[in-house]
Amino acid sequence: MGLGTILLIVLVLFLLGALPSWKHSRGWGYAPSGTLGLVLVVVLILVLMGRI
Repeated sequence: MGLGTILLIVLVLFLLGALPSWKHSRGWGYAPSGTLGLVLVVVLILVLMGRI
């Protein structure tokens, strides 16, 4: 597996972990998962372009 594939897998796991499911993080809204989702999209575009 290449570095890009491993990076994508790690970012997807971070994205799933950032969903507001805990009581203390319900007030945060979707900001953590939205930010990680944006990072995931940027990395995905870079992988598809062959930059990573």
